[in-house]
Amino acid sequence: MRNAAVLCTALLLLAGCSTGHRTDAQGFVIDPAFEKKLQEQLLDAKPGTVVMIPAGKYALTRSLSVAVPGVTIKGMGMDKSILSFARQTSGAEGLLVTGDDFTLEDVALEDSKGDALKINGTKNAVMRRVRAEWTGGSKTSNGAYGLYPVQVTNVLIEDSMVKGASDAGIYVGQSRNIIVRNNRAEGNVAGIEIENSTGADVYGNMVTNNAGGILVFNMPDLPVPGSKTRVYKNQVIANNHANFGSKGTAVASVPPGSGVIVNSNDDVEIFDNDLTDNQTANVIISSFYSLGFAATRGIAAAYDPYPENVYVTGNRISGGGTNPGAKYAPLKALGGGALPAVLWDGFTNPKLASPGICIQNGQATVLNVDGPNKMAKPHIDTNLNCAPAVRLPTITLPAAMTKG
Repeated sequence: MRNAAVLCTALLLLAGCSTGHRTDAQGFVIDPAFEKKLQEQLLDAKPGTVVMIPAGKYALTRSLSVAVPGVTIKGMGMDKSILSFARQTSGAEGLLVTGDDFTLEDVALEDSKGDALKINGTKNAVMRRVRAEWTGGSKTSNGAYGLYPVQVTNVLIEDSMVKGASDAGIYVGQSRNIIVRNNRAEGNVAGIEIENSTGADVYGNMVTNNAGGILVFNMPDLPVPGSKTRVYKNQVIANNHANFGSKGTAVASVPPGSGVIVNSNDDVEIFDNDLTDNQTANVIISSFYSLGFAATRGIAAAYDPYPENVYVTGNRISGGGTNPGAKYAPLKALGGGALPAVLWDGFTNPKLASPGICIQNGQATVLNVDGPNKMAKPHIDTNLNCAPAVRLPTITLPAAMTKG
């Protein structure tokens, strides 16, 4: 019994330790005091505080927030310690973090009204064995982002799962020094998106049944551009879900059936991945002009809308390209009944001698859709057999972030 008392103390009495806790018809733990206790602990947290979430499914009615540095929130497992926002009546996110050196692990965040987890303007953010899910399936009314660090230096997202986001399941924006590894993303509009960020390694992930698998984007009207992303050793399989993104957003332009998409981003390497059965194309390389709203949105003079120095090599590519949308369906004949493995819109910066689009991937062919001429002369491009002079380096993070 003494060990049980110690365990109660370790769990900070968030839900008590009685084995007699009841659950309601929806499976929620009946504990009216849980939310108040959790809010108080986060408000009173100091650097080094560890807040433990006991096993159980707990209904919350408002957003949680962490503003001080050095806080860890830790549960008993992503399928055991569940914070549900299905009954949320206030707040824009499930959990908002603005403190440095934050860790969230072994917890699920379900059915938030907005983003499940947003980490904004910090350094050293770790998300480990976290599940962010909208349990009612893939709907436009779901929150936009599952795991959403933005303007963060040093990001680690690993061994996590995201389902049902109406924009991107895992989204890292305007950040630096990033590792996204060994996660599963499915049933989102975009599985994983690296946007306007510098220095990212995306590897070991299973990305399936999204509209688009892995996106590396560089968008205008944001304070920093993005470059230097490596996408490798991922399984990008059958991302053929209908696109349920909100109209007018960039992600709504993603063609269902897209494996890896590079849009307007520079210095990107795509290698050693399994790219299979993505029914528009397994790899798409495109400019901002292909998103469909450049004319109405306008482009700032400092923004580079072209993808440059993109290297595709050593991937295992099979299937795909047999059921693209109406825009590309007429081009299947150029690939013998299916679109080629790599689709390129053909837009290039007139100020550069070469865009540095390099494809060295066995028998994989590249379809240049001739976007600048409104697809007047799409053709198989045989002039892209090149390689970068220097490969991108491995991303490293502070040692303290990778222990766990």
